[in-house]
Amino acid sequence: MYNDFLQIKSLEGELKLSHKKREFGITLSTKELVYQKPHVNYIIRLDGIVTITPYEPTEARGRKRGWTGVPTHELNGLAIGKDHYRIYTTGAIMHSRSGLFTLGATEFVLPIAPEMLRAIGRYSGLESF
Repeated sequence: MYNDFLQIKSLEGELKLSHKKREFGITLSTKELVYQKPHVNYIIRLDGIVTITPYEPTEARGRKRGWTGVPTHELNGLAIGKDHYRIYTTGAIMHSRSGLFTLGATEFVLPIAPEMLRAIGRYSGLESF
């Protein structure tokens, strides 16, 4: 069913949640968040997450990259009817069929279910008050 998705070879920490849809997947352990798209995985260490904020696309910044002035890679996984969040991290690893590549400071815009968001907050230490 998910033939285009790369298998997660190793996951650091204990597996806690995994959500898979046709166009993306999110897997969470106590140490890492893995965002899966067909043919590529993005591995985000939870201790590298700086902020998680709600994302609402606007005309002014909908497709513009690096609008914060910080050099970033913005990866949009927009799904209609879902809550989206901007995750800013100090770095990530991209795993494609060509190998592993280290990314610097990166912003991800991802559809995240409330249950997954609470778990990410709990294991990353970023729970809101």
